Amino acid sequence: MLDIKRIKDDPEAVKAGLRAKEVDCDAAVDRILELDAQRRALILSTETDKAEQNRVSKEIPKRKKAGEDVVPIFARMAELKAQIAQNDQKLTDVEAEYRTLMLSLPNLPDPDLKPGGKENNEPLRYYGEPHHFDFEPKHHVDLCTDLGLIDYERGTRLAGSGFWIYRGMGARLEWALLNYFIDEHLKDGYEMVGLPLMLEYQCGETAGQFPKFADEVYKIENPTDDRMHFMLPTAETALASLHRGEILAESDLPHKLFAYTPCFRREAGSHRADERGMVRGHQFNKIEMFQYTLPEKSDEAFEELVGKAERLVKGLGFHFRTVKLAAGDCSASMARTYDIEIQIPSMNGYKEVSSVSNARDYQARRGNIRFRREATGKTEFVHTLNGSGLATSRIFPAMVEQNQRADGSVVVPEVLRKYLGGLEVLEKKNF
Repeated sequence: MLDIKRIKDDPEAVKAGLRAKEVDCDAAVDRILELDAQRRALILSTETDKAEQNRVSKEIPKRKKAGEDVVPIFARMAELKAQIAQNDQKLTDVEAEYRTLMLSLPNLPDPDLKPGGKENNEPLRYYGEPHHFDFEPKHHVDLCTDLGLIDYERGTRLAGSGFWIYRGMGARLEWALLNYFIDEHLKDGYEMVGLPLMLEYQCGETAGQFPKFADEVYKIENPTDDRMHFMLPTAETALASLHRGEILAESDLPHKLFAYTPCFRREAGSHRADERGMVRGHQFNKIEMFQYTLPEKSDEAFEELVGKAERLVKGLGFHFRTVKLAAGDCSASMARTYDIEIQIPSMNGYKEVSSVSNARDYQARRGNIRFRREATGKTEFVHTLNGSGLATSRIFPAMVEQNQRADGSVVVPEVLRKYLGGLEVLEKKNF
């Protein structure tokens, strides 16, 4: 969430920043300021009444000893007690509305981002050349079906549309991609984390996905537990809560992590015709990178994560571009995001395979994640960053489409061959 001090110091700047994200929160910001003033007034009133209650209660033994009437004092005590109870209830109501509104505000975009939506996204750099064929290329669905890599029909039969089954060398190729990503992160000194795939509500709240997007996840009902649980939509949702409620030592930062998980998303709405196959689905595999870092090291960590994602795609030999997202195309929780987009020939364009984002202290405030400065002993909020490193559901289609040959075979990227027993080309005779 946003810092209330920042809102109070310059509410118009906060409103303008959120409008750059194409979100109108003017009324919410004004109401937050009203509620903050009410909250502080109620706290002061209650503290004053409690001090008066303590003072008056000390008069009782004195008056009794002097033989004076104590009935007025008991009446005043009852009056103060009722007034304190009434203010406590008001404070509970005000703080509930205040918290709800604070949680509803998106993160402010970094000031260098262009305002508006994806039409204002800015390609920063390109790697390699677009793929061209001297034959009629096939769609990845046809390639994967012909080579026996993916079984789309039985995937739909088992779980419905938006699901598929990796078969034989397809399953091995998927696992080779994951192993390549994992090995590269381990080389860079990142800690590997194995996460639960079912999370509690507060994980979504800390990550900034709830309450707004609570209906976009797969919820789990448990007859023995009233708490909401949901299937993990991305490892970021869990990793952002790994140190929830903790105070880290300054020497613990940066804390660099990665996790492999299946990801589960409802992906509501109809898909475009060019998105058939694996480009958009309800379950897919992903390696997620995550960092907890010092505020002053936040930008450096962001560039590191972007560089790591780019190197992974370069290693596979793909043509891609790195795009700086406009404010309105960044997710609600993020202050800035760069997308790594690769060419999928059948789609006549680029598709995002990695989003690297900096949440600044937004998630840390929601999860109360701090560190203690060695020089001052004071606590501050950490910064959190995340990036796909990488998701396979778009890498796989790009890989088979870009590496296809006229005879329908597919060349295996060199970095993956060691995971496939040295196999260089996927052909029907391999299976």
